[in-house]
Amino acid sequence: MTNSVRYAIQELISAYQDLNPPNIDELQEEPSALEFMRYVARNRPFVFRKGAKDWKACRKWNDQYFRKMMEGQTVNVAMTPSGNADSALKTENGLVFVKPYEIEESFNEILDKIQAQEQGEDKTGFVRYAQTQNDNLRNEYQSLLADVPPSIPFAHIALQKEPEAINFWMGNSHSTTALHKDPYENIYVQILGRKHFVLLPSIETPCANERELPAATYVASSTSSSLCKTVKPKDEEFTLKPKLDDPPSSVPFATWDPDIPEVRTTEFSSLSRPLRVTLEPGDLLYLPALWYHKVKQSCSNEHVCVAVNYW
Repeated sequence: MTNSVRYAIQELISAYQDLNPPNIDELQEEPSALEFMRYVARNRPFVFRKGAKDWKACRKWNDQYFRKMMEGQTVNVAMTPSGNADSALKTENGLVFVKPYEIEESFNEILDKIQAQEQGEDKTGFVRYAQTQNDNLRNEYQSLLADVPPSIPFAHIALQKEPEAINFWMGNSHSTTALHKDPYENIYVQILGRKHFVLLPSIETPCANERELPAATYVASSTSSSLCKTVKPKDEEFTLKPKLDDPPSSVPFATWDPDIPEVRTTEFSSLSRPLRVTLEPGDLLYLPALWYHKVKQSCSNEHVCVAVNYW
């Protein structure tokens, strides 16, 4: 990289930061479609505080309701040893992009294990996170679909299209979503517990140290039980280890963590000014396409964290 290119990147990041506030706008009233489009045009996030407080989900979703509505239903759940699904992981093969081990379990069993782990009662099990991101609220979790609107009115009007996916997320504080970006306009709605976001605008891509990483997946190994989905061993009967995908593939992924800013840096990482925001129950976050985000979570008094998002 030449000095002139280096200087141009530094100036571009600095100019963006000078022209934009160091915090996220917080709205107390629902934006109109025109107001929303102004945020889309500026590529800036905002939080609409208590924007979903009147949703049925915010009024009805709790442990008892989930167990009644999802009784007898089996869903896909991501499992990892330490809550690090879809993240950069240092292995004997170097840094890889690791995907979770996925298994089918009854919803109530997943909820039991998520809650037990959060309360410290499950010290041998893996971290479970319902995070399939495949329009699961209109499929696996259809029993809960009537409790959320089919679209976000101001976004639907402004963008003139229905959401491509509506996703249900359920986990506990042991799961962390690593810094990454999505190619979708994202409306994220907190229902139970809290989500803690760290956000970087796409202009800060040079800070994020995005690299092509070999793709790997956690695989299960056991000497005592079959690992097929129909004969499922107990958690203590198997281990999860990352294995490079076959055939080989790679994934472009951010390797810098704004919470550990001195590790895997680029010469531009020190220029980053991460934005931080916590979503309370009923809050709605607009996250523009291609913004980097890292997410941690805190649980409700029923030891679970639940959210919905619209792409």
